[in-house]
Order: sequence, then C-alpha cells, then structure tokens
Amino acid sequence: MFPDARRRRLPKLFLLVTALALPLTACGQDLGKSNFARTTVPASAGTGQVADGPITDPAVAANVLRTVKPCQFLTKEALGALGLGTVEEDPSPSSIAFDTCSNKVKDPGGKEIRFQFEIGSTLLPRADKTAGQVGGLPLRVNKTDDTDCTLAAMTALNPDNALMLSVTYAGDPCRPGQTLMEAVVQKLHGSPEKYPTPPGTLLTADPCAMADSAVVASAVPSAKSAPSSLHSCDWKSNGTDPTITVEFLPGLPPIVGDGYSKVDIGGGVTAYQKPDDNTSRCSVEWQHRPWQGDDVELAQVDYQSYAAKPDTDDPCGKAVAVAKNVVTKLPKP
Repeated sequence: MFPDARRRRLPKLFLLVTALALPLTACGQDLGKSNFARTTVPASAGTGQVADGPITDPAVAANVLRTVKPCQFLTKEALGALGLGTVEEDPSPSSIAFDTCSNKVKDPGGKEIRFQFEIGSTLLPRADKTAGQVGGLPLRVNKTDDTDCTLAAMTALNPDNALMLSVTYAGDPCRPGQTLMEAVVQKLHGSPEKYPTPPGTLLTADPCAMADSAVVASAVPSAKSAPSSLHSCDWKSNGTDPTITVEFLPGLPPIVGDGYSKVDIGGGVTAYQKPDDNTSRCSVEWQHRPWQGDDVELAQVDYQSYAAKPDTDDPCGKAVAVAKNVVTKLPKP
C-alpha cells in the first residue's frame, strides 16, 4: 500500500531492520542464559499434523484465524506470566492491519526485548529452517544476527502461511521468542479472544474469493492466486509480473487529496484511485463499513507491473476494472 499522509498517523509497528543493538548490561540476569521453556514440544494428539503433509489443525485454519485478536498475546498479563521481565506498556496494534501487534519487555538486567507478532504471514523463514514443532505445528526459526530472530509456527503449507514472531533483543533473541510462541499456540488451542463479526464485515472474507478469475485475467494474463496474508491475496502472471492484490484493512476514510481522486466503481460506491507517477502502479480503495473509533474497514485493489510503462499500461484502468468486480462480491453490511 502507498504511504499516505492523510492517515495522520504512523503504524505503531517497530522496524526490526532498523533496530539498534542494545549494549549488554554488566549486572542483572541475562536472559540469554536463563532457563526458558522448551524450544519445541511434541505434536499434540488430534492436531491433524502429518509429517510432510497438509496441516489440518482446525484451531489454525485460515477462516478461524482471520478473526483472532493479535494483541491478546502481548498484553501485560500475557507477557508478565512468561517471566521474561517487566512489561511497562500496553500492546500496540497496527493501524493498517487487522492481524499485527507489537510490544516490549525489559529483562531483569534492563535490556529491552521487542516483539512483533503477525497472524497469517507469508514472509517466512525457509523450510530448511524448520526446528521441530510447537503445539503440533512445524516451527521455523531464523536467527539473522546477534539481536534479531524470526520464528514461524506454520499454519499452512504450499502455499505457506504462519503465525510469525519477530524478536529484537541483545541477548539470545530466539529464546524469549520460543517461550512466547509456545504460549501463543497453546492459547489458540484454548479459547482465544476474537473480534466481533457484525454483518457484512470484511474480517471474515477470503480475499482470494473476492474476484472473478476472468476479470482478473483481463489485467493479469494467466493469473494464479495465492494469499499474501489472511486479509490479502495476490494474482500474479506466471508467478511474477504483473500483480493484482486484493486487500482488506483498517484505516481512516479515504478522501480526495495526496494524489487520490474519486472514481465510480458501481453500486453507488465511490472509490479513490491513486496512480504512481514513476511506475506502472495504481491503488483503488473504498470504505466498506465502520470499524473502530474514527477508522473504517477498507477494501483495496492494487495493480502493479515492474516491466510495463505507466503511459502505455493504464494501471488505474486495470485496477478500477477489478475493483468494480470485487465490490459486487463483498459481504453486504
């Protein structure tokens, strides 16, 4: 999604790639040497996990996970119960995603552990990073350096989808991450908190089912779809370029300005389109229904081609054509 100054706020997610390594403290307990919970646990009976086969655990099915609140796993109570240290703040939900949340903990030595958790990520460690199981789910662990670790409890394979936890910590970042991931999976198999699902909400909609293949093919020849998150889906031509993305997200109501202009997508719905002046890309978004506070549920169709030139490709024409199809298939408020 394009950066948008109209949102009047920045996402509350921390950027792991820019995190600075914190200096090690000479005093206090070092969690890198602490006795954490086990890295992995054996598969639980009845989870439906088959070695090298499909994941059939009903607790982590996509239609179940779409409505799970991500911040419940990062509250003061939830993190405090793990013995990782002191939790001073409430978790920070993403302002542009239903499924992402972050928080931080101070270990007994005063070092900060920063967590970012996403339900339904596809940007995952490779399969060769698999390190056993957690709650019956394959666990991939990738320690990129001394302070950063990514853990993914796989919820689907081929295409891959997972509960993803990114940890930044100037100790051993994988160890607190493994402790938290076990607690997350355990709670998902219990009674996790879920968002309300009023009639017509986009939370429960499968984005890969919200566009007709024939319509997408007019913009992306030989398109094949694959989820890019629980609330977004990519159609790519021959797996590469161009791409149509259908996404559902929270945000402020769209308005004219900052490059956006009105466009009629039918059914009495006004959308807002924004071309990219430098590439063959265009985003079309519209308000679907209220969400929380000033935010609404947004539907968005994005077209992008790296190979084509914008003056000959008509990216907004293609995005609008797909948007006119998508709006007819969305659940009715």
